[in-house]
Amino acid sequence: MLKYLTEKSPSEIDVLIIGGGLVGGCLAAALADTPLRVGVVDHAVPKIAPSNAFDGRAFAVSLSNKKLLQAVGLWGTLNETSAPIRDIRVSDGSSMFFLHFDHKVVGEEPMGFMVENIYLRQAIYALLEKKKNIRKFSPNFVRHLQRDRSGAVVRLSDGQEIRAQLVVGADGRESQIRKECGIGLTSWNYNQTAIVCTVQHGRGHSYIAQERFLPSGPFAILPLHGEPKEAANRSSIVWTERNEIAPSLRVLSEKDFLAELAVRFQTFLGELKVVSPVYFYPLKLQFARCVIDRRTVLIGDASHSMHPIAGQGLNMGLRDVAALAEVLVDAYRLGMDIGDTAVLQRYNKWRRFENTMMIATTDVLNRLFSNNIGPLRVARDAGLAIVNSISPLKRHIIRHAMGLTGNVPKLLEGKPL
Repeated sequence: MLKYLTEKSPSEIDVLIIGGGLVGGCLAAALADTPLRVGVVDHAVPKIAPSNAFDGRAFAVSLSNKKLLQAVGLWGTLNETSAPIRDIRVSDGSSMFFLHFDHKVVGEEPMGFMVENIYLRQAIYALLEKKKNIRKFSPNFVRHLQRDRSGAVVRLSDGQEIRAQLVVGADGRESQIRKECGIGLTSWNYNQTAIVCTVQHGRGHSYIAQERFLPSGPFAILPLHGEPKEAANRSSIVWTERNEIAPSLRVLSEKDFLAELAVRFQTFLGELKVVSPVYFYPLKLQFARCVIDRRTVLIGDASHSMHPIAGQGLNMGLRDVAALAEVLVDAYRLGMDIGDTAVLQRYNKWRRFENTMMIATTDVLNRLFSNNIGPLRVARDAGLAIVNSISPLKRHIIRHAMGLTGNVPKLLEGKPL
């Protein structure tokens, strides 16, 4: 029998989500209209984290994950601030060979959408404020986690204690919950840094995403929303650079930084201007050696963190959300203990293989393309040309990027739980 940490009676919660960011917040939204009692513990101060201060980061959201956001009530405001990804063009440096993906190959809907971080955070905070069965514990963090077969008790930094049937670690790469559970990591550094910013350019991008493979790593130009829509001229940049070069770029003047950026961006969209802060993120691959433990499950970056070469980090986290929400609601309706190992094993089997394959794929792609080795460059160019000429293969790749393949949870099809 679980003993309380102190004599005071703890709050009773079915699902306690540790981490109220994009993935944890979306899980809370997915469970908001279910019978489950949900709590969210977050270190950020409410109404300050999603403030109107400009945030230059943006994420590619697949079509299936757009359906998830729509199904849980988050897409309404995002519809006006997101940008569709209609085409994707992949090239290898200055090679004449390229790979072009057109969304019309599989239908009229875009392959995905570029969603700016600030707007998604605002949508999450606004939705959770309205939901009566979502309890928010913030600003706060976990001081102690105690679990046994009957439940879990979490002590927070402000002294509150919460009893839960299940604790969800959605607290990022440095997950405290993962550490509390003693779950180990497999990880390695890429010796690369992602440089992220937003630029404005002289001509419209036509909602075409560009991915250029350079010797130091991929350079992505991702279309953002603008007015008027058909002349949108803002893009999110994800520029991968070697670690030994990145520090020198960080200290450049605005003029010199723009000059370095322009060399890689080239001139096809006209004159450039950086219109956001510039972020530098050291790149590292890591994945938890297991994602479930007694009364505990890991999702998002707490479970897996991959190279941004394919823009799949947030997408994999949202697919975790869709699968876990469905597993928990199904178990509750059957009268099962939602924190039982048998329930959590269903989630583990559903997500483990796909996450592992995506981590491996992004790792191999980065190693294959982030170099200037002659024989490999010739093989890459031939591969791009061959894939570009095989329509059925391109169609499959597009459907996979849209999140329409595999064992798809209900929310990814836009269906209610």
